[in-house]
Amino acid sequence: MSSYTEGQVHQLANKLEAEGFTPEDITKLGQLKNLSDIRGLFRGTHELRLVRHIIDCDAKPFIPDGWKVEKHRKDGQLEWNAEKVSLYLSQLQKDGKYIGGNELRKELQGMFVYNANVLDYLLVHQELIPEEWKGKAVFFWGTIYRHSDGDLCVRFLRWDGVQWHWDYRWIGYDFYSVSPAVLRAS
Repeated sequence: MSSYTEGQVHQLANKLEAEGFTPEDITKLGQLKNLSDIRGLFRGTHELRLVRHIIDCDAKPFIPDGWKVEKHRKDGQLEWNAEKVSLYLSQLQKDGKYIGGNELRKELQGMFVYNANVLDYLLVHQELIPEEWKGKAVFFWGTIYRHSDGDLCVRFLRWDGVQWHWDYRWIGYDFYSVSPAVLRAS
């Protein structure tokens, strides 16, 4: 039996919910092997530090076997912040409509689209990928590849129900409402 009062537990639960903790976060918290480290924060024996996720968007992107990079937008050092990211849909992708990839590529010119280096970083750090991306194919138009068959394609992230994976789509295909482009939010 716990020595905590119902009021204490309720107060903690309310604060956790107010701070945006999800039920999954609470489950993970309860499963931590080093929960005593968190107690150390209160007692002054441990420190909390913010982890900065810096992505080198100037680096050469991952190139699948037999592919070539057709175009790669270099964007310097990017500090990942999901709050500064938006998912873009063309007006032609909304309300059950679709747009051809070549037309979408032209529409995205001049917009700050993220490149494949961001995609690959997020695959390694899947905890950084926003939950609202699930159920979508999230495209990184800052890197355009030439597939081994000669066609142009763009890579995207998708959730398979267990984890995130990358896949690709030929630019000559259509892009629907579940196929947003990742942009830096303005």
